[in-house]
Amino acid sequence: MGDTTTTTPDCLAEAAPRPVAAESEPGVLSRLRTPRRPRLWFEILLIALSYWTYSLVRNAVPEQRAQALRNADWIWRVEHQLGIAVEESVNHAVNSVTWLVVGMNYYYATLHFVVTLGVLVWLYRSHPGRYAATRLVLFATTGVALVGYYLYPLAPPRLMNGGHFVDTVMVHQTWGSMASGDLKNMSNQYAAMPSMHIGWSVWCGLTLFALATVPWVRVLGLVYPAATLVVIVATANHFWLDAVGGVLCLGFGYGVARVWYGALPHELPRVVPARQGAWLPTKA
Repeated sequence: MGDTTTTTPDCLAEAAPRPVAAESEPGVLSRLRTPRRPRLWFEILLIALSYWTYSLVRNAVPEQRAQALRNADWIWRVEHQLGIAVEESVNHAVNSVTWLVVGMNYYYATLHFVVTLGVLVWLYRSHPGRYAATRLVLFATTGVALVGYYLYPLAPPRLMNGGHFVDTVMVHQTWGSMASGDLKNMSNQYAAMPSMHIGWSVWCGLTLFALATVPWVRVLGLVYPAATLVVIVATANHFWLDAVGGVLCLGFGYGVARVWYGALPHELPRVVPARQGAWLPTKA
């Protein structure tokens, strides 16, 4: 009988997709760096454990009140020199409109968690291939923020010595901050730098803007961090420069994800193939 062996033309062989990382990396490391469909029970446990650890470490950092107040005075002087020290004016203007400032108090206390969890759930359901990388950005951002709390204790504007800022939660008797009122002993009040309200909100905004297909959702992705910036300043919980610190932490988080996965989260496949294997960055 004749030879029935078939061969693949060289041009077709070259066109076939090839594994990227699996050939050169150890098996375990390759599997860890390969996007895979998240498991619900594991994600719930991981997020709960991570937030508990974050809260524990954040509140375990020594408050260093004297240093935190000195740092606040320095930040305030720098902002005056830069011509951006308008926090006090914004704080007083918003405080004069009761319904607005009360709404901002509740915004500060709730949306920080609600929106972030909502985006995580949306990613889990609609973008499983990008979920782990995007979650890694959030975790790395939060992790490096803990270092900032330890190295640079900072009092919020409402706690400055001789300051004229209004603690809007205390004045209006609203449940608006874990660092005010009856809940103040449960939270480190001198961990204002960097602002994770900004770090998390910009993470939410960029994620929605990059991955959402509905135009108004993408617009909300841009509006949400901008509104959060106004809220943290108007309620005297942060300086403008705290927001800059939060954005820098987020940049670090994206850098970690880029190094680990070899691509930014939005460049990864939206859906993980049924057959797990190496992947190619794509904008599909």
